[in-house]
Amino acid sequence: MTDDSRTAALRAAARGLMPRAKNDLTELVSFRSVYDARQFPVEECERAARWVADAFAAEGLTDVGLHETPDGSKAVIARYPAPAGAPTVLLYCHYDVQPPVDEAAWDTPVWELTDRDGRWYGRGSADCKGNIVMLLTALRALREVHGDGYPVGLILVSEGSEEQGTGGLEEFVPGNADLLRADTLLICDCGNFAVGVPTLTETLRGNVNLVLTVETLASSMHSGMFGGAAPDALAALIHLLSTLRDADGNTTVAGLANDQTWDGVQYPDAQFRSDAGVLDGVDIVGSGTVSDMLWARPALTVLGMDVPPVVGSAAAVQAKAAARVNLRIPPGTDPESALKALTAHLEANVPWHAKLTITPEATGAPFRSAAGGPARTALESALAVAYDRPSTTQGQGGSIPLCNVFAATYPDSEILLLGVEEPTCLIHAPNESVDPSEIENLALSVALFLSSYA
Repeated sequence: MTDDSRTAALRAAARGLMPRAKNDLTELVSFRSVYDARQFPVEECERAARWVADAFAAEGLTDVGLHETPDGSKAVIARYPAPAGAPTVLLYCHYDVQPPVDEAAWDTPVWELTDRDGRWYGRGSADCKGNIVMLLTALRALREVHGDGYPVGLILVSEGSEEQGTGGLEEFVPGNADLLRADTLLICDCGNFAVGVPTLTETLRGNVNLVLTVETLASSMHSGMFGGAAPDALAALIHLLSTLRDADGNTTVAGLANDQTWDGVQYPDAQFRSDAGVLDGVDIVGSGTVSDMLWARPALTVLGMDVPPVVGSAAAVQAKAAARVNLRIPPGTDPESALKALTAHLEANVPWHAKLTITPEATGAPFRSAAGGPARTALESALAVAYDRPSTTQGQGGSIPLCNVFAATYPDSEILLLGVEEPTCLIHAPNESVDPSEIENLALSVALFLSSYA
């Protein structure tokens, strides 16, 4: 079979498999696989894990197992032995998902895949169950064209707690290095710059998560009788959080640089406004370019607050208030140093000598992939053929701490990041969706890569 005929055959196979991909994603999205027993039954994650294990076993992978990691979650691991002289490729994805956040804000059922205006909606449809289906489609296309076997060795790793940041797989990998050793690792939990623009992600920001609690009174007090002199914990919290950004929206944590620049492909303002859904007349924040702010500088986000809701609130000075904050850090910034800087900044700026308690949750290091290498060259070529245009590169504002663990454990392996999660997917937000063309084109890309890399 010539290269051209092989490409045509794989393209036709990927396209013909899309109805099956939709059925698979419908099943996967129905599992409420949020790895947090406070919100959803753990059995939902177990069901999703077994579905993934069975699906890849059906495509010829062996030694399929659910391996318990130190945080209690299950990682699906499966293998296909490498033919003589061929490399081994690790395929990474995760089956756990973010919680719905606000079900009332969804326009379609959260746990039911819904086809609307050419996109498929549902929690996890992109992040990261869309990538699971993309990988299955790639392997199925390869089997249709090449027969039952694969031209390279394969190791599937599907994580069960990535969204919680509890580090289960990060702790599992070093102690099981031989089990997961591969020449190239495809981290399928990223996305293209835009639909139809093949993109490799080169950098990831790290993160620091913590909860800060402010206490000022033994109990809440009547705002008419005591307000004005009584220290309000909610007001103290608001004041404290306001010190973390300046008037332009730059993150201002004492001890952390916030003037770095991005020297790669730029993210146009107009495209960002559209992708992020910035309302008309509202400014994009920060004194740098969009690319600077997203990929090169620290960014502080308030994820949630424990305060009285508007409906049902009383006329009272609050005794206690709390917030969960997330600090994203660019490559070159050490997460432990960032945690110390953020902690020191909060302690130095709490007003009125209020009682401040800081509870760190998790840290993750930023990541930069190495340039060059035979796998990178083969994947760039495969993406260009599948999309009929050259691939590009980008940074990624999200964090995947596992990449650094992989890099430390397998220093001679190539680590490449891609996936179906382009900006309009709205991952982690209400109305998450995936463009099915991204599943199809990336499945073809991965199939072409595995075939040519062999």
